[in-house]
Amino acid sequence: MAQENSGEGIEGDLPDLEEFMADGEVEALKAERDAFRDKFMRALADAENSRKRADRDRREAEQYGSTRLARDLLPVFDNLQRALAAIPEESRAASAALIEGVELTLRELTNVMEKHGVKAITPEVGDQFDPQQHQAMFEAPLPGTKAGQIIQVMTVGFMLYDRLLRPAQVGVSSNPG
Repeated sequence: MAQENSGEGIEGDLPDLEEFMADGEVEALKAERDAFRDKFMRALADAENSRKRADRDRREAEQYGSTRLARDLLPVFDNLQRALAAIPEESRAASAALIEGVELTLRELTNVMEKHGVKAITPEVGDQFDPQQHQAMFEAPLPGTKAGQIIQVMTVGFMLYDRLLRPAQVGVSSNPG
């Protein structure tokens, strides 16, 4: 025997879910659904934050991962500069080849450091002391200078991109204003 289609879909044949459950049960299910949705959204946000943090950490590791190596190379730079400064004027002509070799080595070291983001901080006598880039090794009153002016540069400072590797070590005038 064939059944006639009354025009109602399958949905019309099913009883309403709420008819089978008490009001409290429906509300409990809705609350549970909302709690799961909240947990899901929090987990999604946490995963996105973790991805962003990992990306930032990776970029910083690429950029600043060479910090220890750069700091370890700074004494080499200082020693090459001291070697050049220690050569007396009367010996310069006789040691021209040696001096040229040390200068080339210093220049190559400087180029390699700059290639990797290490830049020298080279204050001049008369510049204003900047505590963000300079370290005052001493203060002394020097006639003809203003308080806070650099009167001597002991060592060059260095930056790795935007981070200070080593401050320039300087002497500062303490003349009263």
